[in-house]
Amino acid sequence: MKRDEAIAPLSREHHSTLILAQLLKLHAPVYNGLPASVADKITYAREQFNSTIQHHFQQEENMLELTKGINTEMDTLAGEIKNEHRQLTALFNSLDTAADPEKTMDTLANMLQDHIRKEERVLFPLLQQHCTEDQLQQVHKLLH
Repeated sequence: MKRDEAIAPLSREHHSTLILAQLLKLHAPVYNGLPASVADKITYAREQFNSTIQHHFQQEENMLELTKGINTEMDTLAGEIKNEHRQLTALFNSLDTAADPEKTMDTLANMLQDHIRKEERVLFPLLQQHCTEDQLQQVHKLLH
């Protein structure tokens, strides 16, 4: 399904976050132009979280609040998404102090990947299916 322009910015941001998830996985190959050491990957992940991902989570939660009550399946999913945001935030924040940073990065990477796939494959299609044009315009204004 082609992504509606209202939520396209979130999908575009998901691409770079999926790259981060691949980078953080245990035994990830070296990616040209991206950090290779554990310490550098942690620094890079924290920078991405602080500069982009944290704001992205907030935008998604604002969008979910705006679309609350449209569909019960979406409302249930919204609760799951918000909970995952909290868990992911805690993992990002624990990277610097983790007893086993590689295991924490791998856990974060897999959870982040699953989270994005859920949004792209389940949440966004539901939004496009159940929101009216006016509601999508409100989402567009919120995200642009």
